[in-house]
Amino acid sequence: MNYLKSTLLVIALLFSAFSCNVLDVEPQNSIPADEAFKDKAGIERGIFGAYSTLQYFGYYGRTYGIFSDLAADNLAQPIDGTASEYREVDNNNILPENGSVAGIWSACYDGINVANNVIEKVPAMSDMSAEEKNRALGELYFIRALDHFNALNYFGAVPIKITPTIGVDDLNVPRNSVDQVYAQIISDLTFAAEHLPASTSQKIRATKYAAVGLLARVYLYKKDYAMAADMAGKVISEGGYTLLDDYAAIFDGDGSAETIFEVDFTTLDRNRIAEYNFPKTLNGRREVEPTQSVLDAYEIGDERYNASIAFDAALAYPIKYDDLSTGADNFIVIRLGEMYLIRAEAEARNNGDIGMIKDDIDEIRLRANLSETSASTYPALLLQIEKDRRIELAFEGHRWFDLVRTGRAIEVLPNVNSTNQTLFPIPSSELQTNTNSGMTQNPGY
Repeated sequence: MNYLKSTLLVIALLFSAFSCNVLDVEPQNSIPADEAFKDKAGIERGIFGAYSTLQYFGYYGRTYGIFSDLAADNLAQPIDGTASEYREVDNNNILPENGSVAGIWSACYDGINVANNVIEKVPAMSDMSAEEKNRALGELYFIRALDHFNALNYFGAVPIKITPTIGVDDLNVPRNSVDQVYAQIISDLTFAAEHLPASTSQKIRATKYAAVGLLARVYLYKKDYAMAADMAGKVISEGGYTLLDDYAAIFDGDGSAETIFEVDFTTLDRNRIAEYNFPKTLNGRREVEPTQSVLDAYEIGDERYNASIAFDAALAYPIKYDDLSTGADNFIVIRLGEMYLIRAEAEARNNGDIGMIKDDIDEIRLRANLSETSASTYPALLLQIEKDRRIELAFEGHRWFDLVRTGRAIEVLPNVNSTNQTLFPIPSSELQTNTNSGMTQNPGY
């Protein structure tokens, strides 16, 4: 299904299936937006609806994070895995018909369209102050930016959508350039950072420093290293977050002092991450397993090993998200540990102060019960940061993007022999229904 057609459907479903806890309207096949968003309470429920799109199984509920490690060298599909779509990703030989890849695409654009539908209604709310409107828009812009950024990282140039998809005239759209997509993401996040509160009681709602932290990642990927270092530094020095002494405690419960933004999961809105990670003997599906390469990458005594990986007999499996029975553990999207590594990398790529770069790396290494880094040149520091990012952020959905953005994928991954493979294919379902001449397939597919 074309992503824009599917988002028309998701809006209708959102206004009906979630009527009790999202939009509080009478269930019916569809609800006019003017009725759904008629006051501040309606806007608030609409914001919750936008956050809920992050829970999709094709998104943070399973596929998005797993595929970034599976396409790289942290995860592989075991020989008894049954999902052929996962096999394609593991082999870096993905077909445009891959339904799981299409699920990532549609999840991003469903979220964008839900956010856009609420954004359009905020200015007309007579019972909201200007400050309340800007805060609501800040949350929605954050979600829209995150969705555009995630789509960009898997697919490259993608369509920018900043207005609701309402009729068939909006269905056929071209891809925008990578630079244009980055500009829109940065604009949305800058607004969010200016208008969101510094903190909230829940890590599942965007804040000023969630926006600043995501900007740090965006600028790093964009290779604007001065801004990446600046944004990461703001989070570290101003955000009020703390590196936990016990690495495992980051994942023991939701909302730790280290996490900056999480996707909410509950027993009613569960994720399926543990289900796909855990062995069959423990009632999981075991569609993926840690590679021998990542097991060997941990240094002796690294406390992150036992916090990230467990064994059932000889079978290794990831355990950061381990709620197999209910799937109610939140997915951590942004946390403080990443900010230290972003600042270290950005400074290293800008030939910054080597002592300060080493200090940031060692914040992460010493917490893991490792010695300080011995690297003392910029090339050596960058390789150390790459390794520490791999271990610190293992099974959190970063590794593929790190190897692609640094141009290291072909060198590190044996199945990647062409830069064409560093982008996923645009789903065939999109190309079949989006007839705009500017909606083209990625090279090599």
